[in-house]
Amino acid sequence: MISRPSGEHMAAPNLLCRPPQNLTRRYLLKSIAVSTATAGLPSWLNGSQIDLGSRLSFSGADSLRAHALGRSLLYGAAVNPVLLDLDGLAAGNTADPYTQLVVSQANILVAENAMKWAALRPTPSTFNFAPADRLLRFAALAGQRVRGHNLCWHEALPDWFKSTVTGDNARTLLVEHIQTVAGRYKGQLHSWDVINEAVEPRDGRPDGLRNSPWLGLVGPDYIELAFQTAAAADPGARLVYNDYGIELDTAEQIAKRGQVMMLLRRLKARNIPIHAVGIQSHLKATGPQPGIGLQTFIRDVRKLGLDAYITEFDVNTRGLEGGPEAQDYAVAQVYRNYLSFVLPEPNVPVVLTWGITAAHTWLNESHEEWARREDGFRQHPLPFDDDYRPTPAFAALRNAIDSARPLAAAPAQTAPQVDSNTLYKPFRVQGSPSTAPPPSSPPPTPQLQ
Repeated sequence: MISRPSGEHMAAPNLLCRPPQNLTRRYLLKSIAVSTATAGLPSWLNGSQIDLGSRLSFSGADSLRAHALGRSLLYGAAVNPVLLDLDGLAAGNTADPYTQLVVSQANILVAENAMKWAALRPTPSTFNFAPADRLLRFAALAGQRVRGHNLCWHEALPDWFKSTVTGDNARTLLVEHIQTVAGRYKGQLHSWDVINEAVEPRDGRPDGLRNSPWLGLVGPDYIELAFQTAAAADPGARLVYNDYGIELDTAEQIAKRGQVMMLLRRLKARNIPIHAVGIQSHLKATGPQPGIGLQTFIRDVRKLGLDAYITEFDVNTRGLEGGPEAQDYAVAQVYRNYLSFVLPEPNVPVVLTWGITAAHTWLNESHEEWARREDGFRQHPLPFDDDYRPTPAFAALRNAIDSARPLAAAPAQTAPQVDSNTLYKPFRVQGSPSTAPPPSSPPPTPQLQ
Protein backbone atom coordinates (compact mmCIF):
# COMPACT_ATOMS: atom_id res chain seq x y z
CA MET A 1 0.00 0.00 0.00
CA ILE A 2 1.41 3.37 -1.02
CA SER A 3 1.00 6.15 1.54
CA ARG A 4 -0.89 9.24 0.49
CA PRO A 5 0.80 12.67 0.48
CA SER A 6 -0.25 15.08 3.17
CA GLY A 7 -1.22 17.98 0.89
CA GLU A 8 -4.73 16.85 -0.11
CA HIS A 9 -6.20 20.33 -0.05
CA MET A 10 -7.28 20.78 -3.64
CA ALA A 11 -10.91 21.23 -4.54
CA ALA A 12 -12.33 17.85 -5.51
CA PRO A 13 -12.94 17.52 -9.24
CA ASN A 14 -16.51 16.80 -10.31
CA LEU A 15 -17.14 13.10 -10.83
CA LEU A 16 -18.24 11.92 -14.24
CA CYS A 17 -19.99 8.83 -12.96
CA ARG A 18 -22.28 8.52 -15.95
CA PRO A 19 -21.02 7.10 -19.22
CA PRO A 20 -19.25 9.75 -21.29
CA GLN A 21 -21.93 9.84 -24.02
CA ASN A 22 -24.06 11.98 -21.69
CA LEU A 23 -21.83 15.00 -22.51
CA THR A 24 -23.47 16.82 -25.40
CA ARG A 25 -21.55 18.23 -28.32
CA ARG A 26 -22.87 21.76 -27.60
CA TYR A 27 -21.61 21.47 -24.02
CA LEU A 28 -18.21 20.37 -25.25
CA LEU A 29 -17.99 23.11 -27.87
CA LYS A 30 -18.65 25.81 -25.31
CA SER A 31 -16.36 24.44 -22.62
CA ILE A 32 -13.46 23.57 -24.89
CA ALA A 33 -13.53 26.99 -26.53
CA VAL A 34 -13.15 28.59 -23.11
CA SER A 35 -10.58 26.16 -21.70
CA THR A 36 -8.40 26.17 -24.80
CA ALA A 37 -7.86 29.89 -24.39
CA THR A 38 -6.50 29.33 -20.90
CA ALA A 39 -4.42 26.31 -21.91
CA GLY A 40 -2.32 27.86 -24.65
CA LEU A 41 1.23 26.90 -23.84
CA PRO A 42 3.07 30.05 -24.92
CA SER A 43 0.95 32.24 -22.61
CA TRP A 44 1.83 30.49 -19.39
CA LEU A 45 5.11 28.73 -20.01
CA ASN A 46 7.36 31.71 -19.36
CA GLY A 47 9.51 32.93 -16.51
CA SER A 48 8.53 31.39 -13.21
CA GLN A 49 4.75 31.61 -13.71
CA ILE A 50 4.20 27.86 -13.76
CA ASP A 51 1.96 27.12 -10.77
CA LEU A 52 -1.42 26.32 -12.32
CA GLY A 53 -3.07 24.72 -9.32
CA SER A 54 -5.13 27.71 -8.26
CA ARG A 55 -6.26 29.05 -11.63
CA LEU A 56 -6.68 26.28 -14.22
CA SER A 57 -10.08 24.60 -14.48
CA PHE A 58 -9.68 20.86 -15.01
CA SER A 59 -12.92 19.19 -13.94
CA GLY A 60 -16.16 18.44 -15.76
CA ALA A 61 -16.11 19.69 -19.32
CA ASP A 62 -12.57 21.04 -18.80
CA SER A 63 -11.22 17.56 -18.03
CA LEU A 64 -8.96 15.46 -20.21
CA ARG A 65 -11.77 12.94 -20.39
CA ALA A 66 -14.25 15.41 -21.85
CA HIS A 67 -11.76 16.87 -24.31
CA ALA A 68 -10.74 13.41 -25.53
CA LEU A 69 -14.38 12.40 -25.91
CA GLY A 70 -15.05 15.47 -28.02
CA ARG A 71 -12.26 14.44 -30.39
CA SER A 72 -13.17 10.73 -30.58
CA LEU A 73 -9.99 9.82 -28.71
CA LEU A 74 -9.45 7.68 -25.65
CA TYR A 75 -7.31 9.21 -22.89
CA GLY A 76 -6.46 7.07 -19.91
CA ALA A 77 -3.92 6.12 -17.29
CA ALA A 78 -2.35 3.19 -15.49
CA VAL A 79 -3.83 2.74 -12.03
CA ASN A 80 -3.41 0.68 -8.88
CA PRO A 81 -6.86 -0.85 -8.19
CA VAL A 82 -6.10 -1.18 -4.47
CA LEU A 83 -5.89 2.63 -4.16
CA LEU A 84 -9.30 3.20 -5.77
CA ASP A 85 -12.27 3.86 -3.48
CA LEU A 86 -14.63 1.38 -5.11
CA ASP A 87 -17.15 1.40 -2.28
CA GLY A 88 -17.31 5.18 -2.18
CA LEU A 89 -17.76 5.39 -5.92
CA ALA A 90 -20.53 2.79 -5.80
CA ALA A 91 -22.26 4.81 -3.09
CA GLY A 92 -21.77 8.06 -5.01
CA ASN A 93 -20.00 9.83 -2.17
CA THR A 94 -16.25 9.19 -2.48
CA ALA A 95 -14.04 11.94 -1.07
CA ASP A 96 -10.79 10.24 -2.09
CA PRO A 97 -8.82 12.62 -4.35
CA TYR A 98 -7.05 9.85 -6.29
CA THR A 99 -10.37 8.17 -7.09
CA GLN A 100 -11.96 11.48 -8.06
CA LEU A 101 -9.05 12.28 -10.36
CA VAL A 102 -9.14 8.90 -12.11
CA VAL A 103 -12.90 9.06 -12.65
CA SER A 104 -12.98 12.66 -13.84
CA GLN A 105 -9.97 12.57 -16.18
CA ALA A 106 -9.82 9.15 -17.85
CA ASN A 107 -12.13 7.26 -20.16
CA ILE A 108 -9.89 4.19 -20.37
CA LEU A 109 -7.81 2.51 -17.64
CA VAL A 110 -5.08 -0.10 -17.48
CA ALA A 111 -3.82 -1.96 -14.44
CA GLU A 112 -0.21 -1.03 -13.75
CA ASN A 113 0.55 -4.44 -12.24
CA ALA A 114 -2.68 -6.26 -11.31
CA MET A 115 -2.99 -8.23 -14.58
CA LYS A 116 0.62 -9.36 -14.85
CA TRP A 117 1.57 -12.98 -14.19
CA ALA A 118 3.16 -12.32 -10.78
CA ALA A 119 -0.03 -10.68 -9.53
CA LEU A 120 -2.45 -13.19 -11.03
CA ARG A 121 -0.64 -16.49 -10.33
CA PRO A 122 0.25 -17.08 -6.66
CA THR A 123 0.76 -20.79 -7.45
CA PRO A 124 0.95 -22.80 -10.67
CA SER A 125 -2.62 -24.02 -10.21
CA THR A 126 -4.40 -20.99 -8.69
CA PHE A 127 -5.34 -17.48 -9.78
CA ASN A 128 -5.92 -14.31 -7.77
CA PHE A 129 -8.39 -12.22 -9.76
CA ALA A 130 -9.49 -9.92 -6.92
CA PRO A 131 -7.48 -6.78 -7.91
CA ALA A 132 -8.29 -7.17 -11.61
CA ASP A 133 -11.97 -7.77 -10.86
CA ARG A 134 -11.92 -4.64 -8.70
CA LEU A 135 -10.63 -2.60 -11.63
CA LEU A 136 -13.32 -3.94 -13.97
CA ARG A 137 -16.05 -3.16 -11.42
CA PHE A 138 -14.66 0.34 -10.88
CA ALA A 139 -14.50 1.08 -14.60
CA ALA A 140 -18.05 -0.15 -15.12
CA LEU A 141 -19.31 2.26 -12.45
CA ALA A 142 -17.31 5.15 -13.92
CA GLY A 143 -18.28 4.47 -17.55
CA GLN A 144 -14.69 3.72 -18.55
CA ARG A 145 -13.02 1.18 -20.85
CA VAL A 146 -10.22 -1.12 -19.68
CA ARG A 147 -7.03 -2.38 -21.34
CA GLY A 148 -5.48 -5.67 -20.30
CA HIS A 149 -1.74 -5.60 -19.56
CA ASN A 150 -0.36 -8.19 -20.22
CA LEU A 151 -0.75 -11.84 -21.24
CA CYS A 152 2.90 -12.70 -21.91
CA TRP A 153 6.09 -10.93 -20.77
CA HIS A 154 9.59 -11.97 -19.78
CA GLU A 155 9.38 -9.96 -16.53
CA ALA A 156 6.90 -9.87 -13.61
CA LEU A 157 6.82 -13.68 -13.56
CA PRO A 158 5.89 -15.40 -10.28
CA ASP A 159 8.59 -16.81 -8.02
CA TRP A 160 7.59 -20.39 -8.83
CA PHE A 161 8.07 -19.91 -12.58
CA LYS A 162 11.78 -20.74 -12.79
CA SER A 163 11.54 -23.97 -10.78
CA THR A 164 8.23 -25.18 -12.23
CA VAL A 165 8.10 -24.29 -15.90
CA THR A 166 10.04 -26.52 -18.30
CA GLY A 167 10.28 -27.13 -22.00
CA ASP A 168 7.73 -29.92 -21.56
CA ASN A 169 4.97 -27.86 -19.93
CA ALA A 170 5.64 -24.22 -20.93
CA ARG A 171 3.45 -24.27 -24.03
CA THR A 172 0.57 -25.82 -22.13
CA LEU A 173 0.97 -23.33 -19.28
CA LEU A 174 1.01 -20.31 -21.60
CA VAL A 175 -2.12 -21.43 -23.46
CA GLU A 176 -3.91 -22.26 -20.21
CA HIS A 177 -3.06 -18.86 -18.74
CA ILE A 178 -4.32 -16.91 -21.73
CA GLN A 179 -7.49 -18.99 -22.04
CA THR A 180 -8.25 -18.53 -18.36
CA VAL A 181 -7.45 -14.83 -18.03
CA ALA A 182 -8.67 -13.51 -21.37
CA GLY A 183 -11.64 -15.86 -21.16
CA ARG A 184 -12.64 -14.54 -17.74
CA TYR A 185 -12.92 -11.00 -19.11
CA LYS A 186 -14.32 -11.95 -22.52
CA GLY A 187 -16.29 -9.08 -24.01
CA GLN A 188 -15.32 -6.66 -21.23
CA LEU A 189 -11.97 -5.28 -22.38
CA HIS A 190 -11.11 -2.75 -25.05
CA SER A 191 -7.74 -4.39 -25.80
CA TRP A 192 -5.06 -6.76 -24.57
CA ASP A 193 -1.29 -6.35 -24.64
CA VAL A 194 -0.86 -9.95 -25.75
CA ILE A 195 2.93 -9.87 -26.07
CA ASN A 196 5.07 -7.34 -24.23
CA GLU A 197 8.66 -6.46 -25.19
CA ALA A 198 9.61 -9.50 -27.26
CA VAL A 199 12.17 -7.71 -29.48
CA GLU A 200 15.78 -7.04 -28.47
CA PRO A 201 18.29 -6.66 -31.34
CA ARG A 202 21.23 -6.64 -28.90
CA ASP A 203 20.60 -10.33 -28.24
CA GLY A 204 21.93 -10.99 -31.74
CA ARG A 205 19.25 -13.26 -33.19
CA PRO A 206 18.53 -13.01 -36.94
CA ASP A 207 14.82 -12.50 -36.22
CA GLY A 208 15.49 -9.76 -33.63
CA LEU A 209 13.69 -11.60 -30.82
CA ARG A 210 14.66 -11.27 -27.18
CA ASN A 211 16.26 -14.27 -25.49
CA SER A 212 13.40 -14.49 -23.00
CA PRO A 213 12.26 -17.45 -20.89
CA TRP A 214 9.32 -17.94 -23.26
CA LEU A 215 11.57 -18.05 -26.30
CA GLY A 216 13.85 -20.60 -24.67
CA LEU A 217 11.07 -22.80 -23.30
CA VAL A 218 8.50 -22.66 -26.11
CA GLY A 219 10.42 -21.47 -29.16
CA PRO A 220 9.91 -18.46 -31.43
CA ASP A 221 6.34 -19.44 -32.26
CA TYR A 222 5.24 -18.56 -28.70
CA ILE A 223 4.28 -15.14 -30.08
CA GLU A 224 1.95 -16.55 -32.69
CA LEU A 225 0.57 -19.07 -30.21
CA ALA A 226 -0.27 -16.29 -27.74
CA PHE A 227 -2.10 -14.16 -30.30
CA GLN A 228 -4.07 -17.12 -31.67
CA THR A 229 -5.06 -18.23 -28.18
CA ALA A 230 -6.08 -14.70 -27.15
CA ALA A 231 -8.20 -14.27 -30.28
CA ALA A 232 -10.05 -17.48 -29.54
CA ALA A 233 -10.53 -16.62 -25.84
CA ASP A 234 -11.76 -13.03 -26.38
CA PRO A 235 -12.70 -12.43 -30.02
CA GLY A 236 -13.98 -8.89 -29.37
CA ALA A 237 -10.79 -7.47 -27.84
CA ARG A 238 -8.20 -5.54 -29.84
CA LEU A 239 -4.94 -7.52 -29.73
CA VAL A 240 -1.72 -5.53 -29.33
CA TYR A 241 2.03 -6.06 -29.53
CA ASN A 242 3.55 -3.62 -26.99
CA ASP A 243 7.19 -2.42 -26.80
CA TYR A 244 9.53 0.36 -25.65
CA GLY A 245 12.65 1.99 -27.05
CA ILE A 246 11.27 2.54 -30.57
CA GLU A 247 10.43 6.24 -30.34
CA LEU A 248 13.77 7.94 -31.07
CA ASP A 249 15.89 8.28 -34.21
CA THR A 250 19.05 7.02 -32.52
CA ALA A 251 20.94 4.16 -34.15
CA GLU A 252 19.90 1.73 -31.43
CA GLN A 253 16.21 2.62 -31.54
CA ILE A 254 16.09 2.74 -35.34
CA ALA A 255 17.40 -0.82 -35.35
CA LYS A 256 14.85 -1.97 -32.81
CA ARG A 257 12.00 -0.17 -34.57
CA GLY A 258 12.99 -1.96 -37.77
CA GLN A 259 12.93 -5.35 -36.04
CA VAL A 260 9.51 -4.58 -34.54
CA MET A 261 8.26 -3.73 -38.02
CA MET A 262 9.67 -7.00 -39.36
CA LEU A 263 7.86 -8.88 -36.59
CA LEU A 264 4.58 -7.14 -37.42
CA ARG A 265 5.03 -7.94 -41.11
CA ARG A 266 5.72 -11.59 -40.34
CA LEU A 267 2.61 -11.81 -38.18
CA LYS A 268 0.44 -10.17 -40.84
CA ALA A 269 1.92 -12.31 -43.61
CA ARG A 270 1.06 -15.43 -41.61
CA ASN A 271 -2.52 -14.24 -40.87
CA ILE A 272 -1.94 -13.99 -37.12
CA PRO A 273 -4.74 -11.95 -35.44
CA ILE A 274 -3.23 -8.60 -34.38
CA HIS A 275 -4.86 -5.17 -34.42
CA ALA A 276 -2.36 -2.64 -33.05
CA VAL A 277 1.16 -1.94 -31.91
CA GLY A 278 1.67 -0.30 -28.51
CA ILE A 279 4.32 2.43 -28.35
CA GLN A 280 5.17 2.73 -24.66
CA SER A 281 6.66 6.25 -24.84
CA HIS A 282 8.72 6.39 -21.64
CA LEU A 283 10.54 9.53 -22.78
CA LYS A 284 13.28 11.67 -21.25
CA ALA A 285 13.36 15.44 -20.84
CA THR A 286 17.03 15.50 -21.86
CA GLY A 287 18.67 14.17 -24.99
CA PRO A 288 17.15 13.18 -28.35
CA GLN A 289 13.41 13.44 -28.89
CA PRO A 290 11.07 11.45 -31.18
CA GLY A 291 10.98 12.59 -34.80
CA ILE A 292 10.27 11.61 -38.36
CA GLY A 293 11.30 7.99 -37.88
CA LEU A 294 8.47 7.31 -35.44
CA GLN A 295 5.97 9.18 -37.60
CA THR A 296 7.00 7.06 -40.60
CA PHE A 297 6.68 3.91 -38.47
CA ILE A 298 3.14 4.85 -37.42
CA ARG A 299 2.17 5.46 -41.03
CA ASP A 300 3.77 2.20 -42.14
CA VAL A 301 1.83 0.17 -39.57
CA ARG A 302 -1.34 1.85 -40.83
CA LYS A 303 -0.52 0.45 -44.28
CA LEU A 304 -0.59 -2.97 -42.60
CA GLY A 305 -4.09 -2.20 -41.31
CA LEU A 306 -2.86 -1.69 -37.74
CA ASP A 307 -3.48 1.03 -35.18
CA ALA A 308 -0.76 2.53 -32.99
CA TYR A 309 -1.55 3.07 -29.30
CA ILE A 310 0.46 5.36 -27.02
CA THR A 311 0.36 3.03 -24.05
CA GLU A 312 2.69 4.12 -21.20
CA PHE A 313 3.56 7.78 -21.67
CA ASP A 314 5.59 9.68 -19.08
CA VAL A 315 8.69 11.89 -18.99
CA ASN A 316 11.80 11.15 -16.91
CA THR A 317 13.70 14.26 -15.77
CA ARG A 318 16.78 12.58 -14.33
CA GLY A 319 19.80 14.58 -15.53
CA LEU A 320 17.78 17.75 -16.05
CA GLU A 321 19.24 20.66 -14.13
CA GLY A 322 16.97 22.94 -12.11
CA GLY A 323 14.23 22.56 -9.54
CA PRO A 324 10.55 21.66 -9.86
CA GLU A 325 9.71 24.60 -12.12
CA ALA A 326 12.40 23.63 -14.61
CA GLN A 327 11.05 20.08 -14.53
CA ASP A 328 7.51 21.26 -15.21
CA TYR A 329 8.61 23.39 -18.14
CA ALA A 330 10.69 20.63 -19.74
CA VAL A 331 8.07 17.91 -19.23
CA ALA A 332 5.33 20.10 -20.70
CA GLN A 333 7.48 20.78 -23.75
CA VAL A 334 7.96 17.06 -24.33
CA TYR A 335 4.21 16.46 -23.95
CA ARG A 336 3.41 19.22 -26.41
CA ASN A 337 6.01 18.30 -29.02
CA TYR A 338 5.46 14.55 -28.88
CA LEU A 339 1.69 14.44 -28.81
CA SER A 340 1.35 17.18 -31.41
CA PHE A 341 2.84 14.94 -34.07
CA VAL A 342 1.55 11.49 -33.03
CA LEU A 343 -2.08 12.23 -32.10
CA PRO A 344 -3.06 13.73 -35.48
CA GLU A 345 -2.24 10.42 -37.17
CA PRO A 346 -5.61 8.78 -37.93
CA ASN A 347 -4.52 5.37 -36.63
CA VAL A 348 -3.59 6.71 -33.16
CA PRO A 349 -6.91 6.54 -31.27
CA VAL A 350 -5.56 5.94 -27.75
CA VAL A 351 -3.10 7.67 -25.42
CA LEU A 352 -2.45 6.53 -21.86
CA THR A 353 -0.05 8.02 -19.36
CA TRP A 354 1.72 5.60 -17.04
CA GLY A 355 -0.05 6.91 -13.98
CA ILE A 356 -1.96 10.15 -13.56
CA THR A 357 -0.34 11.85 -10.57
CA ALA A 358 3.22 12.20 -9.27
CA ALA A 359 1.90 10.85 -5.97
CA HIS A 360 1.75 7.39 -7.57
CA THR A 361 4.34 7.02 -10.31
CA TRP A 362 6.91 4.28 -10.72
CA LEU A 363 9.55 6.96 -11.30
CA ASN A 364 9.15 8.17 -7.71
CA GLU A 365 8.65 4.70 -6.25
CA SER A 366 11.73 3.18 -7.90
CA HIS A 367 15.11 3.17 -6.16
CA GLU A 368 16.96 2.55 -9.42
CA GLU A 369 19.58 5.12 -10.39
CA TRP A 370 17.91 5.83 -13.76
CA ALA A 371 14.73 6.98 -11.98
CA ARG A 372 16.13 9.08 -9.12
CA ARG A 373 17.06 12.74 -9.49
CA GLU A 374 20.47 13.60 -8.06
CA ASP A 375 19.11 16.79 -6.45
CA GLY A 376 16.56 14.79 -4.45
CA PHE A 377 13.49 16.47 -5.99
CA ARG A 378 10.62 14.17 -6.84
CA GLN A 379 9.85 13.59 -10.49
CA HIS A 380 6.92 15.40 -12.15
CA PRO A 381 6.27 13.08 -15.12
CA LEU A 382 2.47 13.21 -15.32
CA PRO A 383 -0.52 15.55 -15.78
CA PHE A 384 -1.03 16.01 -12.01
CA ASP A 385 1.39 16.64 -9.15
CA ASP A 386 1.77 15.12 -5.68
CA ASP A 387 -1.11 17.25 -4.41
CA TYR A 388 -3.43 16.25 -7.29
CA ARG A 389 -3.17 19.67 -8.95
CA PRO A 390 -2.72 20.01 -12.73
CA THR A 391 0.83 20.42 -13.96
CA PRO A 392 1.84 22.28 -17.14
CA ALA A 393 1.92 18.83 -18.77
CA PHE A 394 -1.85 18.66 -18.19
CA ALA A 395 -2.40 21.78 -20.26
CA ALA A 396 0.03 20.57 -22.92
CA LEU A 397 -1.80 17.23 -23.12
CA ARG A 398 -5.21 18.87 -23.32
CA ASN A 399 -3.98 21.28 -25.98
CA ALA A 400 -2.58 18.39 -28.03
CA ILE A 401 -5.87 16.52 -27.77
CA ASP A 402 -7.77 19.59 -28.97
CA SER A 403 -5.40 20.04 -31.89
CA ALA A 404 -5.36 16.40 -32.94
CA ARG A 405 -8.84 16.04 -34.39
CA PRO A 406 -11.66 18.37 -35.51
CA LEU A 407 -14.33 18.77 -32.85
CA ALA A 408 -17.22 18.54 -35.31
CA ALA A 409 -18.50 15.02 -35.79
CA ALA A 410 -17.10 13.56 -38.98
CA PRO A 411 -17.14 10.09 -40.54
CA ALA A 412 -14.44 7.96 -39.01
CA GLN A 413 -11.41 7.44 -41.20
CA THR A 414 -11.20 3.76 -41.94
CA ALA A 415 -7.92 1.96 -42.27
CA PRO A 416 -6.85 1.41 -45.86
CA GLN A 417 -7.54 -1.93 -47.46
CA VAL A 418 -4.50 -4.13 -47.02
CA ASP A 419 -3.08 -5.22 -50.37
CA SER A 420 -1.59 -8.66 -49.93
CA ASN A 421 1.00 -7.79 -52.56
CA THR A 422 2.47 -5.12 -50.27
CA LEU A 423 3.03 -7.57 -47.42
CA TYR A 424 5.96 -9.85 -47.06
CA LYS A 425 5.03 -13.35 -48.14
CA PRO A 426 5.54 -16.09 -45.59
CA PHE A 427 9.25 -16.60 -45.22
CA ARG A 428 11.68 -18.27 -42.89
CA VAL A 429 14.32 -16.61 -40.78
CA GLN A 430 16.79 -18.85 -38.98
CA GLY A 431 15.38 -19.58 -35.54
CA SER A 432 11.84 -18.46 -36.42
CA PRO A 433 8.69 -20.58 -36.88
CA SER A 434 8.21 -22.54 -40.05
CA THR A 435 6.06 -21.18 -42.86
CA ALA A 436 3.30 -23.70 -42.24
CA PRO A 437 -0.12 -21.99 -42.17
CA PRO A 438 -1.59 -21.25 -38.74
CA PRO A 439 -4.05 -23.80 -37.34
CA SER A 440 -7.66 -23.24 -38.36
CA SER A 441 -8.95 -23.96 -34.85
CA PRO A 442 -7.74 -22.75 -31.45
CA PRO A 443 -5.41 -24.98 -29.43
CA PRO A 444 -7.09 -27.57 -27.22
CA THR A 445 -7.71 -26.62 -23.62
CA PRO A 446 -4.81 -28.04 -21.61
CA GLN A 447 -4.85 -29.38 -18.09
CA LEU A 448 -2.29 -28.28 -15.54
CA GLN A 449 -0.23 -31.15 -14.26
